[in-house]
Amino acid sequence: MNRHRGIFKLIHEIGTFKDLIVASKDKKDNNILHLAGMLAPPDRLNFVSGAALQLQQELLWFKDVSKIMHPLDAQDKNSEGKTARALFTKEHGELKEKGEKWMKDTANYCMIVATLIATVVFAAAFTVPGGTEDGTGTPHFVQKTSFKIFVMSDAVSLVSSACSILTFLSILTSRYAEEDFLSQLPKKLVPGLATLLLSIAAIMVVFCATIFIVFKDGVLWVPILVTVIASIPVLLFTKQQWRLLFDVVRSTYVSSSLFQPHKHTLFCQGKAMEPKKRSNSVY
Repeated sequence: MNRHRGIFKLIHEIGTFKDLIVASKDKKDNNILHLAGMLAPPDRLNFVSGAALQLQQELLWFKDVSKIMHPLDAQDKNSEGKTARALFTKEHGELKEKGEKWMKDTANYCMIVATLIATVVFAAAFTVPGGTEDGTGTPHFVQKTSFKIFVMSDAVSLVSSACSILTFLSILTSRYAEEDFLSQLPKKLVPGLATLLLSIAAIMVVFCATIFIVFKDGVLWVPILVTVIASIPVLLFTKQQWRLLFDVVRSTYVSSSLFQPHKHTLFCQGKAMEPKKRSNSVY
């Protein structure tokens, strides 16, 4: 009920007593799965940022607690006539609405940024810095290293922003069922944010490479200073969005492993048991 991972792991380590705890009920006929279906306390709920990630953590708890339940016990009803699953849906209805709104707003805002980046880099691909030769149309600075960096970074920014747009579009068109918040939606958000950060970094490289091409005959400190200034928005946006990306990765790919119990058993039929040592014998 209070979402303590250490206590949940301990249940797996007490041998036969685990069945007694799992089968026990409170005064309202709530079993352990009913307690997992209730909304977590605010201090445990705010462990991650964003309503969608909070709902994901609640779904992970409910899923892992149901694994230690007997299938028939998981369908038991409490004194109000609700199964654990029905209780979970009722308790988390408001959180699901907030999670859907948070996910759509995040995807919508990020898709707008990705669309702007794709528009800019697409136009930059046809506006070659330094111009082209009249007869052949070959860029004047095609042999320069800065021009090659310009072309490669422009392509990277265009492709990554396009991938980001498609990813966020798939998020916006999802059905937003309860189970989608468990892995499907967060796993889509990770590549969307990652490709968006990559496209922003690449477009700044495009800008800096253009400055080096334009100021080829000028003083060197001018393009260097411009490059330093251009890196500020990249660092600022990365700092702001890195926390969100870190929380999504931790909640999706790391938190699920925290529910795995230890392999040894503390008690078995009332007697303390030590972990068995691995035998070197060959059978």
